[in-house]
Amino acid sequence: MLILAALLPSACMAQPPYFLDPRPDAWVSPLHGDHALVGRIWDGRLQKFVTPEELLAGLREARFLLLGEKHDNADHHRLQLSVLESLISANALSGVAFEMIDASRAPKLEGIAGRDFASEEELRAWLEWDEGWEWEFYSPLLRSSLDAGLPVAAANIDEDAVMDIYQGEGPPLPENVFDQAAMEKLFADIDESHCGLLPESQFPAMVRVQQTRDLVMAEALRSLSDEDGAALLFAGNYHARQDLGVPNFLLALDAGASREEIVSLAFLEVDPDEIVPVSYLERFGGIPEHDYLWFTPAVEEQDYCAQLR
Repeated sequence: MLILAALLPSACMAQPPYFLDPRPDAWVSPLHGDHALVGRIWDGRLQKFVTPEELLAGLREARFLLLGEKHDNADHHRLQLSVLESLISANALSGVAFEMIDASRAPKLEGIAGRDFASEEELRAWLEWDEGWEWEFYSPLLRSSLDAGLPVAAANIDEDAVMDIYQGEGPPLPENVFDQAAMEKLFADIDESHCGLLPESQFPAMVRVQQTRDLVMAEALRSLSDEDGAALLFAGNYHARQDLGVPNFLLALDAGASREEIVSLAFLEVDPDEIVPVSYLERFGGIPEHDYLWFTPAVEEQDYCAQLR
């Protein structure tokens, strides 16, 4: 078991004060803390707001649980920690997978059980942590998972695999996961996310990278799944989408799986111009993006595309 609690500042160990307290001054992210939706949880299946306790009851019913995020929002990670520790307390998890840990670091995870680390920095060095992911956001999630004795899995492809895909190689994908309309939607979203600056010739390779990541995440979840609880994935909100993300590969890989046992919770920043919860849920092919939305303030308002043009 990983023992680090005595070495960490008490602030890191505390439950987020806004888990049951939506006061604006309880949030880290600076923008729109007074928005009507901040701190509220929308159940997309029941089409109503629910309490944290009701949300957790729904999450405990999952076989596969996907917690989405905006990677740079500290509030998303603090809420994720509250959810994780609540599920650990309920013995509701069978394992945890991280998008932030790629396949090249998987051997490190296999050797981590039972090791004692003198500090979080020692753990960070042992994992050869990818500096592209903010360690202070993810170390509490990783630490809590390990301290609970949960298996932890890598859930991403490494840089070599990305390059293989761009060169026309890479692992095969399951057939018929998405129809032509879905593929066109994926191409459009790739185009939009890159500010319309990429040539269309790059779309297929970029979508294939995205889908290979989704496939690997689905495989990681399946490797952790058992009857003792849900296999949980921490990933970006797009990967967690029911309509276009990881759940579709779970269904393709496991003929016995059903969409009802796959639950997606997205942590979303509020838009100052949108106060209706359903306006945050895109629905493609009749399937809503996520099952639950938990609204938070925003980190910043910045037009990245304007800076690039």
